Amino acid sequence: MNKSVLEGKQHIHFIGIGGSGMYPLAQILHAKGYYLTGSDNNETDTLQAVRNMGIPVMLGQRAENIEGADLIVHTAAIMADNPELIAARASGVPVLERSELLGIVSSWYGDAVCVSGTHGKTTTTSMLAQILYTAKVDLSAFIGGKLPCIGGSGCSGSSEVFVCEACEFVDTFLKLYPDTAVILNIDADHLDYFKTVDNIIRSFHKFCELTTKSIIYNGDDANTCKAVEGITGKNLVSFGYGEQNDYRAVDVEILSGSSMAYTALKNGEILGRITLQVPGAHNVLNSLAAVAACDGLGIPFAAIAQGLAEFRGAGRRFEILGQVNGITIADDYAHHPTELTATLQAAKNMPYKRVWAVFQPFTFSRTAQHLDEFADSLRIADIPVLTDIMGSREKNTYHIYTRHLAEKIEGCVWFPQDEEAEYTDERKYSNFESVCNYVCEHAQEGDLVLTMGCGDVYKVAKMILGRLHEEGK
Repeated sequence: MNKSVLEGKQHIHFIGIGGSGMYPLAQILHAKGYYLTGSDNNETDTLQAVRNMGIPVMLGQRAENIEGADLIVHTAAIMADNPELIAARASGVPVLERSELLGIVSSWYGDAVCVSGTHGKTTTTSMLAQILYTAKVDLSAFIGGKLPCIGGSGCSGSSEVFVCEACEFVDTFLKLYPDTAVILNIDADHLDYFKTVDNIIRSFHKFCELTTKSIIYNGDDANTCKAVEGITGKNLVSFGYGEQNDYRAVDVEILSGSSMAYTALKNGEILGRITLQVPGAHNVLNSLAAVAACDGLGIPFAAIAQGLAEFRGAGRRFEILGQVNGITIADDYAHHPTELTATLQAAKNMPYKRVWAVFQPFTFSRTAQHLDEFADSLRIADIPVLTDIMGSREKNTYHIYTRHLAEKIEGCVWFPQDEEAEYTDERKYSNFESVCNYVCEHAQEGDLVLTMGCGDVYKVAKMILGRLHEEGK
């Protein structure tokens, strides 16, 4: 990618500006002084946040939206037949896919810390940003979820430090310019693209080769260890529970509510005690990766511990939305069986009477490829509830439907629909209404209702919360 493509550009147009990967870029480039416009198809809280920055947003994607732009950016989810994208490509104006622009932005910084892994990227990147913010580092950040302390998902600072979520999907992270690479874990995902786990490992190995300084990796994870094999000329730093790791978590303790604590070791020496306000053994490892990365940046341990103690989670990561008469409503981005398992196990360790998992399967390919694993994960919940599958960028060539998953889970709640009918917004809303009605009728004091998935299932959580308030339940 030509890193000079932004030179001389003044007006940048974002097709799909409300996307989780577009919003932080918009925040960064807006802060850099570029004039931005954008479009999107669905009204969301993020879209309103973009408007609140003074960025004009058009609802609906039409050819005339690109008028006046001298650079156009689009998400990978935009289909080739999208009229706005067709007009962009015919305009003669440079057109970039979102990951290409992120790669260019990452090249601006001398200390780009790029956080990769199948699971935990947003939480760990958010932890890093929180620590650096607390330590008064004027950082820049690109995060796939919203973090209150930086006022959104992205920010632009004056220092050389840039913390960036690095997604492996269709190898987009290979467009980045990492100085420090963090690898949290490597699991079977996006197999519609990668085909095999070995191919995923090879991509992570390439990501390591791009890195200029340090690689911080999960020494407990076999696939991650394979990915770093043969890497030379970089500072290799491992983290995990095992004794072989450079950074270790020992004496892990579950405190009241969602709090946890552990002692952090570096090369066998005690750094100090860490307290977390987010639950789960997976978040201990996420935070330990952040400890290692911030220690490598020269942040004192006291500031690291303070930042982690102040971290309350990123948006849509076990995010508590509210409580009505003892019923707690929360939302989580988990969309892979490993993530569902980690989140639900953490929830089950908390003092709730029952744990509801309201899950929206995302993409037909992932649902078909991990059907049995999804069933195993959802059985952890006391009451699993399923919505329709959100196909997103895919057509249902797999002929997979919610019933195929529901039939594998005893006691699962789902609402049969005409499988061959077109999946419209009206149909989805009807499905969400059915789920909301069921939960509101059957939830009891002491229950946790957890909506799960990377689509728009969070809307169900808000519907449930609103309904319970209305009913005064």
